[in-house]
Amino acid sequence: MNIGQAASASGVTAKMIRYYESIDLVEAAGRTDSGYRIYGDSDVHVLRFIRQARTLGFPIEQIRQLLSLWLNQDRASAEVKTIAAHHGELNTRIAELVAMRDTLANLSRHCAGDKRPGCPILDGISGPAVRQGLNLKGKPATRGAAFAV
Repeated sequence: MNIGQAASASGVTAKMIRYYESIDLVEAAGRTDSGYRIYGDSDVHVLRFIRQARTLGFPIEQIRQLLSLWLNQDRASAEVKTIAAHHGELNTRIAELVAMRDTLANLSRHCAGDKRPGCPILDGISGPAVRQGLNLKGKPATRGAAFAV
């Protein structure tokens, strides 16, 4: 099958398949005489494994390790468990996402959403360090000053 068919079958975009090949996460696909990539069922299975690992939040280097272990029938499950025990990192990310959601909800509650220019959402995003770079008319004094943090 070609890259488009492999992408459809695996749920991984053609662009990501090329990227995974470029970083040697997956083996480079075979080529037809005209230079098109050609994939088999085992390639699609590997791509599905990678997609699922990404969905579970594993970074590329851990996926590389998991993929190596998955392909090694002599692996010790303890190695896999060590890599998979990243739920502490996930809990940190979840807490950060909850804080982001709560902040946005709070800012949205305080925004009138009318035709007036004042906007608590934009004020909250800009933060005090950025607002100090604004001149009295509320416009950036300079691009560098407005975005200095």
